[in-house]
Amino acid sequence: LRMVDAPVSGGSEGARNATLTIFVGGDAPDVERARPVLTAMGRTITHVGPIGAGQAVKAVNQVILAGTYLGVAEGIVLAIKAGLDVEQVVGALGGGAAQRWVLANRSGRMLDNEYPLGFKVALHRKDLGIALELANQLGAALPVSALAAQLESGLIAGGHGNDDMSALARAIRALSALDG
Repeated sequence: LRMVDAPVSGGSEGARNATLTIFVGGDAPDVERARPVLTAMGRTITHVGPIGAGQAVKAVNQVILAGTYLGVAEGIVLAIKAGLDVEQVVGALGGGAAQRWVLANRSGRMLDNEYPLGFKVALHRKDLGIALELANQLGAALPVSALAAQLESGLIAGGHGNDDMSALARAIRALSALDG
């Protein structure tokens, strides 16, 4: 019996469209043997090291996503509070250093305060827990991820665990007294 670990990124949209990004850990011959199966599910398949490395890369991915979603949520809330045309702001930022997939594809949800499924808050919280445990084992400080985990736990407790993770904006909106 041979195996690889192959966690994915891309959410339900990536799964539906077979465009997932797959982080594969394992011995090179095993990865190559698994590649046809992985190719059926994803576009970007990267062998990242031995068994366990795939999970570690997934943890890094979730840490980066936590910070990105929080940053975009805070920016959207600041634009709303400043009375700016948020769609215009997003368009303007799209040509600069702040341009990100999350900004382009999730800012509208944050503005509308509606979070149809893309990647569940509850699933990200689970993955972020794995990342925080790894960080603890390695002695790495992840303060932004810890904050995101705390906010996500609050969203889950409030019944929003099945919302898209862009619902982090729901927490930032509430902290900013945007929604009654």
